[in-house]
Amino acid sequence: MRSTRPSLPPRGRSGGRRRTSPVLGALALVSALALTATACESGDEADAAAGAAASAATGDDGGFKIPQDLQERLKEHGIDLDKWKNGAWKNWDKDDWLREAQDYVNPLIEDLWDPDRMRDAEEPDQAVDDGDISGDQGVTDPEPAPVRARAVQPSYHDAAPTSGKVFFDAPEGTMVCSATVVADPAHPGKSNMVWTAGHCVHAGKKGGWYRNIAFVPSYNDAGRSAADLQDAKKDELAPYGVWWGDWAQTSDQWIEQGGATGGQGASYDFAVIHVTPEKGSGGKSLEETVGSALPVDFTAPAVQKITGITATGYPAAPPYDGQRMYQCQDKPGRLSLAASDPTMYRVGCTMTGGSSGGGWVATGADGKPALVSNTSIGPVTAGWLAGPRLGDEAKGVFGSVSDKFADK
Repeated sequence: MRSTRPSLPPRGRSGGRRRTSPVLGALALVSALALTATACESGDEADAAAGAAASAATGDDGGFKIPQDLQERLKEHGIDLDKWKNGAWKNWDKDDWLREAQDYVNPLIEDLWDPDRMRDAEEPDQAVDDGDISGDQGVTDPEPAPVRARAVQPSYHDAAPTSGKVFFDAPEGTMVCSATVVADPAHPGKSNMVWTAGHCVHAGKKGGWYRNIAFVPSYNDAGRSAADLQDAKKDELAPYGVWWGDWAQTSDQWIEQGGATGGQGASYDFAVIHVTPEKGSGGKSLEETVGSALPVDFTAPAVQKITGITATGYPAAPPYDGQRMYQCQDKPGRLSLAASDPTMYRVGCTMTGGSSGGGWVATGADGKPALVSNTSIGPVTAGWLAGPRLGDEAKGVFGSVSDKFADK
């Protein structure tokens, strides 16, 4: 599911996916597919960030400081940090929307992601015309039977400690996706890396990097309903803290091809985020904080070799409210949107927008669970999900982020 409001079919949202405009709504009626979406909602809540401290690293005194390299990059892009933290980040003029792979900047704005903004974030939508489903360089398996998503029993930290939500700001408003803590070979047992969908960090060919990207592991750990969370405090929604993305990377294909409508770039719709704690973590990494991280399997096994996949996410479009975690289990089939692009995995699943970017877990070559894909697209009718096969491109993105922080 995409995440501009990240990715699923264009459907109305009740707590996770973005509300569809009349134009998108009409498009959804005639479309067979739509990118799964996180959640995104416009609003003035971001104004509360004015005056908040901004940074991408924790200082020795427990406060925040701006690393010199980030200061220089901000200056290169003409970004005044004081103006940025006081609301200048809401300027989405094309000339100011950083786009290229090396342009990612994400100054930390302390307390920007308060309970209201997290709870109200919606997901972005994308539609794919039925005629765009061709063959897996000739082959697409029959559509799978819908698998009803089952609610994960709280506490989420006990049941799925690596899962959580990614929040970000886009021109349409505040948005949300799902994501997974993944193991970093450069820092065994101490990873600060998160896996999600490309559309949850970058708008694709007609846009640039989203802003204020942050990860919340075990969001709403107690599994409370949207109604019960109206007066929730931050530590109830984010019991393991808010972790800001100090670097993100997606595929060149997503940046060049990814579209707001259609299935362009879906086969390369993955991303890796390196994170840092908003308010310090006692020196602990994200992996140490949540107690787990999943290895990523880049061998892209054929569907015939996978006995089953478990997809996890926070679906937000009706009938879900975006506040609770769900899972689907199914044996994957193949889906091809274009003969020139790699085949995607597809599973039966009723999760809706908001589950975009959520991890797909299967048994790895060593017999242990491993992440093999992420939710990217799904049909308007919410009967199945599709995710990219993780091959050399995905391995390159992952390795680049790991290498960047190997000595830090």
